[in-house]
Amino acid sequence: MTPKELAVTAAKALDDKKGREIAVLEITDLTTLADYFVIATGNSNTQINALSEAVEKAVEDADGEPLLHREGHRGGTWVLLDYGSVTVHIFSPEAREFYSLERLWSDGKPMDLTGILKN
Repeated sequence: MTPKELAVTAAKALDDKKGREIAVLEITDLTTLADYFVIATGNSNTQINALSEAVEKAVEDADGEPLLHREGHRGGTWVLLDYGSVTVHIFSPEAREFYSLERLWSDGKPMDLTGILKN
C-alpha cells in the first residue's frame, strides 16, 4: 500500500464513522515526518475513540503499514495515529482550532477528496 492509498483508506474510514472536516495534506516535500497528514474532527471523546479505532481496523484490513505509535487516546480531545508515512490526527473541535494544523502546514498540498468521501 502506497502512502497515498493509506491516507485515502484512513480518510474513508473517518468518513464512514461520520468524522467531520476531513482533510488530507501531502507534506512529502516539506518534512521527513510523514508523506501525508490526515486530519479530522470528532464530536465527542467517544466518537474520537471510535474514529481512531475505525482507522486502525481499515488500515489493518487493507494490509497497510503497521501502527507505529498511538498517542493522546486517554485525554479524549486528540488522538494521533503514526503509520510512518502517514500520520492521522483526530481532534475535538476545540483542539483542532487550538493546534490549527492546516494553518501550520499551509504549504502542504491539500488532496481533493471529491468522489472519495460520501459525507
